[in-house]
Amino acid sequence: MSHKIQVIIIYRLTLGFIFSILVQFIIDMNNVKASSSLNGSDPVFTLSVISKLSGVPISSIRQYIDRGLIVPYKKDSSRHLFSKVDVLRLKYINNLLTEKGLNIAGIRASMALIPCWAIRLCSTKDRHQCDAYHSSSDPCWEASEKGRECKNKDCRECGVYRFLETEKDIKSLLKTLI
Repeated sequence: MSHKIQVIIIYRLTLGFIFSILVQFIIDMNNVKASSSLNGSDPVFTLSVISKLSGVPISSIRQYIDRGLIVPYKKDSSRHLFSKVDVLRLKYINNLLTEKGLNIAGIRASMALIPCWAIRLCSTKDRHQCDAYHSSSDPCWEASEKGRECKNKDCRECGVYRFLETEKDIKSLLKTLI
């Protein structure tokens, strides 16, 4: 194969790759524009778009997912989708890491202290049957055994997970409860 043909093949492959990236970018940007009329927890953003919106690197977002700080929507294709609430959460987590000096374990522990039973108005019986009530290291959405109020519910729709829509931080949330 001549050098000229090799250059043409590489050029066409490169153009095809760039075109596929541009198409995905256009689709993602249309999702961003369409999201203005959506619910705050509707999963519409891809990983690359939420990274741009939040200013958090993709690798960090993956780490936050693995550690249970973010609960993305997972499609049948195993692709993650994110919501406006997730953008707020990522900015909040990033602020705690960079400005407040917390590490991921500290952020998990602080989120575990959110009294979900008070927000969800759980009965005393339900509280004692729920792992979130007893754990001081795992947020309620990570609890393996949930009380009757939360069993079979989507944590992404819960006010505990979505608290950043109405409050600027955990302390502000606690002030509304006490």
